Amino acid sequence: MLEAFEDELAECSSIVYDGTADPDPWRGFCDVIERTLLLNARNQGFTDAFMSAHPDVVDFEAHREELGRVVSTIIRRAQTAGRLRPDFVFDDFVVILLAGRGLTAAPASTRDAAVRRFAAFMIDGLRVADTEPGTRASSAAGEGSSRPRPRPRS
Repeated sequence: MLEAFEDELAECSSIVYDGTADPDPWRGFCDVIERTLLLNARNQGFTDAFMSAHPDVVDFEAHREELGRVVSTIIRRAQTAGRLRPDFVFDDFVVILLAGRGLTAAPASTRDAAVRRFAAFMIDGLRVADTEPGTRASSAAGEGSSRPRPRPRS
């Protein structure tokens, strides 16, 4: 069980460091949002159970602090590039992750599509409004054509 949790932490680290390595700060930011939400939606129950049963086995707080610093760097890069709203802060990133936890209740067969749609909505709301008119952040986040579309109201 410890090995599985350590794999989970390693995957989370990989997501964040991949975002930092992306030469396009906006794409790196979008990728971190979407991939972290997907990881959390797929594994949140396991993470919660492990942390409850073994609170002192892994220095989770140090992991969180380290990745928080790296995510803050990703945020600043995207803002400096003029793509991310200037008022966005790390605490807003945390709020997005907390809101995304509700998606763990979605059926497994539709969960990934729901997470990607949620990520696209969040990203669209964070993009500087006059950046690349006519494009949507969902494209930068890897949103596919298989996502559910809202039905027009009659």
